[in-house]
Amino acid sequence: MKIAVVGTGTVGLVSATCFAEIGMQVTCINSDPKIIENLKNGIVHLYEPGLEEKLNRNYREGKLKFATDVKSLIDQIDLVVCATPTPAMPDGTIDLRQVAELAKKIGQTVTKYFAIAILSTVPIGTARQLRAALNIELEKRGANIHYDIISIPAFLREGTAVNDFLKPDRIVAGVGSEKGEELVRELYKPLTDKGVELILTDQTSAELIKYASNAMLANRISFMSDIANLSELVGADIDMVRRGMGADPRIGDDYLASGCGYGGTSLPKDVKALIKTAEKAGYSMKVVKAVDEVNDAQQKVVFKKLLKCYNGNVKGKNVAVWGLAFKPETTDVRQSTALVTIEQLLAAGCDVSVYDPLAIDQAKKVLGDKVKYANDMYDAVLDADALLLITEWKQFATPSWGVVARSMRTKVVIDGRNLYSLADMKKYGFDYHRIGKNN
Repeated sequence: MKIAVVGTGTVGLVSATCFAEIGMQVTCINSDPKIIENLKNGIVHLYEPGLEEKLNRNYREGKLKFATDVKSLIDQIDLVVCATPTPAMPDGTIDLRQVAELAKKIGQTVTKYFAIAILSTVPIGTARQLRAALNIELEKRGANIHYDIISIPAFLREGTAVNDFLKPDRIVAGVGSEKGEELVRELYKPLTDKGVELILTDQTSAELIKYASNAMLANRISFMSDIANLSELVGADIDMVRRGMGADPRIGDDYLASGCGYGGTSLPKDVKALIKTAEKAGYSMKVVKAVDEVNDAQQKVVFKKLLKCYNGNVKGKNVAVWGLAFKPETTDVRQSTALVTIEQLLAAGCDVSVYDPLAIDQAKKVLGDKVKYANDMYDAVLDADALLLITEWKQFATPSWGVVARSMRTKVVIDGRNLYSLADMKKYGFDYHRIGKNN
């Protein structure tokens, strides 16, 4: 099958590469000539474990190509895959301009049957809206062309996206015709032949499945934030609470870790978009609203703990922050708890030193010269009054605490991910604080 994947973000670039990996002939599209030229030269603009090697190998083998415009390819391919960005606007609604522009280009150009598969996370009802827009473009030309819009929500997590594509829990596809169903079955046959479940439904249900899934994950995280905060107040141990809950097969252990909230683009954006969609439909998502409110508060919990350590006055304190990305194994700092915390620290008059294994460059675009960028994790804690652990990178799990203790001016450590052992921290004399534990 010949497909064009429009978009070179995480979803687009990973999907294009992995479709080639499973045997498709793929052209990946971005209108920026510099990005396309870089990709042709093996320069990948985002980090995702396993992506660069697979991308370059499939490009060398001719299964993956890159181009700047879909128009010239439209009648040579079997499927256009839409993976364009759908960012959130200030009010929480989703900006669909790039999706709409792609549909317009296709409607103005195509001369035979075509199909569009939407991998981008789009508001519920987008497939219907695109159909109406495409019909207008085709009618302008007097073109009587049959087509399909297929909703295939991408369940790709940053940091594990390649593996998520090649070994998915399930594939969800919203189709509207037998031909659309045939396309989906052919597209994913290499995966379904290995036993991956293909769930076929209508487009609207597929769109809602993506939002409902992410809202459920966010719900579990915010629920555990609430339980962790209560655990501290009543003297319970959140790790034991989690263990006891997770042992129940009706609950399971996934997404029950306590910490300082979720970030990134998917969960925050999708939760807010679901709330907005419900409001437009005349319904209030009370539980989802609470999930959003709890997470907003939880992203500030590390700073609150620091204030408590210094009786509400941290002006002039040197504070080290380990971790800037919203999660390990990604360079993405969007909606990161670390950036929320750093802005609070700066507003309170702290001097801030930061370190992250991969996300420094992305953080600089946001923070500029307002913080010191350390060369490594130990450089960050030099003469620090407090260390805040925000992102649980593997290399932060087992630091040399002797070196850290000797480097810091005042040995306050606030562990936003409950990564460390209380015994180790006591051994080196740290004033140690965790989430959901009253030490």
